[in-house]
Amino acid sequence: MTLLRERPWWLGLAVILMGAVCLYASTELATTAQYAAVGPGMFVIGVGLGLLALGVLLLIQIARGEVFEPEEAENTAAGQPMDKRAFLTALAAAILPALTIDTLGLPLTGMLSFMLVARAFGSQRLVSDLIVGFVLAGLGWLLFGWLGLDLGGFLPLAGW
Repeated sequence: MTLLRERPWWLGLAVILMGAVCLYASTELATTAQYAAVGPGMFVIGVGLGLLALGVLLLIQIARGEVFEPEEAENTAAGQPMDKRAFLTALAAAILPALTIDTLGLPLTGMLSFMLVARAFGSQRLVSDLIVGFVLAGLGWLLFGWLGLDLGGFLPLAGW
């Protein structure tokens, strides 16, 4: 029983489970497209297979007794607890698009998400973060439109 507590078997199994979920989800996507030889399903299959392989390799490392310790890295404080406020702010930035992109459109949603991520990394320049986020998301919207992909209106609330 102590062997299960000492070694993080759950980590390798979690990675394998994520790979299996990707492979299952890929069954709903086309693997080829009319205008290209590679469809969206091929990428999901690749990610799923990669996760399965990494999960197996991780389980092999765990079985061999590999010790997983944080490595020394630039600008890190070893032993410090996680900054929960920064984590929750970044999590909100990741969830925000799913909740607001239909209503606000890509530019405003991208602007808000960019600002939240910048805040999570410690930025105190709210206005410039909002401007940079709006410009980047607006350029993304224009680029996707130029490629022929419809991302909805530029600013749906304004009727654009």
